[in-house]
Amino acid sequence: MIGFIGLGNMGFPMANRLADAGRELLVYDTRSEVIERATGFGARAASSPRDVADQAEIVLASLPSAQASSAVAREVSEGAEATLFIDLSTVGSEVAQRNHDTLAEPGIAALDAPVSGGVNGAQHGTLAIMVSGPRAAFDTAEALFDDLGRPFFVGEQPGAAQTMKLVNNLMAATTLAATAEVMAAGVKAGLDAQIMLDVLNAGSGGTHASRDKFPKAVLPRTFDYGFATGLMVKDVRLYLEEAKSLGVSMQLADAVAGMWESTMAEHGPDADFTNIVKMAEKAAGVIVAASH
Repeated sequence: MIGFIGLGNMGFPMANRLADAGRELLVYDTRSEVIERATGFGARAASSPRDVADQAEIVLASLPSAQASSAVAREVSEGAEATLFIDLSTVGSEVAQRNHDTLAEPGIAALDAPVSGGVNGAQHGTLAIMVSGPRAAFDTAEALFDDLGRPFFVGEQPGAAQTMKLVNNLMAATTLAATAEVMAAGVKAGLDAQIMLDVLNAGSGGTHASRDKFPKAVLPRTFDYGFATGLMVKDVRLYLEEAKSLGVSMQLADAVAGMWESTMAEHGPDADFTNIVKMAEKAAGVIVAASH
């Protein structure tokens, strides 16, 4: 029996993939309607995180905040059956270390295993999964990770995978913000948006944003790539906290963070993160769209 807590935009398709792989799943979410949807792919419903940990030896969680992660870890630590807790959330290294300590008291191993690849990666089992914690626990869970994507064992230090994830997401936040600015500048100068992407992607300026996010969600004007602005802001803030604690340069990260904070203030935390393009468009007085 595998437990899964948190059936949001990322958690639901991950749980679905585990069920499709033949895993017997016990699920919990604070929203009864998504639990009911999960029973549609064969999952059993639990009444609380503690209920999950009372019945499942391995418990996975995909949660929206550090506070939720800590609360769930505390409940799981009281479970009668749980022996391994895998946190797929992005919560920062400090929270991961605290969760590890909380779970160690009753003898439950903990892996922090944040993921990258968005909703599309969760649906298709192509996520990059960064994992840290006891190597033996990773070996136990590796087949589960393989059902979800490609796991990378970062190290045994609790929180190491969280640091890796924050580095990754700061890069993603920066390249999307930078691509938004240069695309708006090019269109303002009279360049065709599609031709710009073609050239960028054939040359040294190509990014994941230009190759994937812009063609799928910006040029068609759908702004529905599948990741919330509020979650990106959360991740950027966590990176800033980590960078500050490490005493490293934050000059570029501070500028990028300002752009994301402005985007959230303008469009709200639930807006798709590709809405950052609208901020660059507004400043330039242009629309970055397909010409036909």
